[in-house]
Amino acid sequence: MARLIAAARSWARLLASRSERAKRAFHAAERHLGLAQYTVAQVAPCVIRPRPRKLTVAVTAYCNLRCIGCRYGRDFMPGQQLSLAIVKALLDDASAAGVETVRFYGGEPLLHPDLPTMIQYAIGIGLSPYITTNGLLLAQKIGSLFDAGLRDITIGFYGTGADYDAYVQRGDRYRRVEHGIAAVRDRYGAAVSMQLNYLLMRRSCNLESLHDAWRFAERYGLELTVDLIHYSLPYFTEGPDHELRFRPEDYPAVIAGTKAFAAQKNADPKRVKESMLSINSIPDWLLKGPEMRVPCDASKLIWVGADGTVQLCYAAFPLGNLHQRRLSTMVLGDAHRQAARDAFSLNCPHCHCERESRILKHVQSRRRYRTLADH
Repeated sequence: MARLIAAARSWARLLASRSERAKRAFHAAERHLGLAQYTVAQVAPCVIRPRPRKLTVAVTAYCNLRCIGCRYGRDFMPGQQLSLAIVKALLDDASAAGVETVRFYGGEPLLHPDLPTMIQYAIGIGLSPYITTNGLLLAQKIGSLFDAGLRDITIGFYGTGADYDAYVQRGDRYRRVEHGIAAVRDRYGAAVSMQLNYLLMRRSCNLESLHDAWRFAERYGLELTVDLIHYSLPYFTEGPDHELRFRPEDYPAVIAGTKAFAAQKNADPKRVKESMLSINSIPDWLLKGPEMRVPCDASKLIWVGADGTVQLCYAAFPLGNLHQRRLSTMVLGDAHRQAARDAFSLNCPHCHCERESRILKHVQSRRRYRTLADH
């Protein structure tokens, strides 16, 4: 059944890829189905079942930065890296379970010597791959990645110039990131889609930094999205003295930053794909933290760590380890079903991953965030 559903979705996505009108209709139908399911699930959670669509794989825990807010490259899964054989078997099982998109990240995925082969293999079995990178090695690696079939890249971004270097705790890194992005554009132009993931934290939540990120995205033809500083993921940290986490007194800055991002979307909606409903919810996600209670749709996710750990999502619900069992023995069974329902019911650390899809599928949130107001 999973294969039949996956085949039907693949056919629909193929049609959508050939027509902007069909693409809009496909996504609208998905939103309406999700909204209906989540409305019913609030009184009958049994309708929530795991339907994995997105696989996130930390292929390595090695990293060439030392970001203040991240433990990769230091004390989170130190020295761990997935072998090519394990990743190939993982991709085979994920595809059979209905997964459509695979995100390769780390640590820093470009440090894995087999990343081009992994991408090529994913494409060969019908998956859509993309990578999330800090961009430091793009100039050196983009040729082999492009030849392998990679066309989608997201880039973690923490400010510009000295602000970037201070956050990653390494000198002259901002210049190298910009060089890498420029190299991709110079060599392949618009054939490679790149998205800038701007991390919104206390030190980057100001109008000057947001406008600098916007100008950077415009300069290199990048899409722009805002990632929110995490408070519940095991590999994130709030920095010394919780310096990255927002506080009640930051409310004016958060509202001003959210309004600026909304204005950027209005000015250039093709660059900012996030819905206005989701953008308007940003202050609550940042300031309420774990008290933000919007049902989670992690039922569509599978997360794999560099040590082989398999979980429903980044933050919780372990299902097993690839060094002991194949993915095919972990998914779509009783434990997976219970994890999906527990995630929906927020029996978890309450992260804000997948915030846009959660807002769009939740009737109460859709009403609440029609406008940016004093929540």
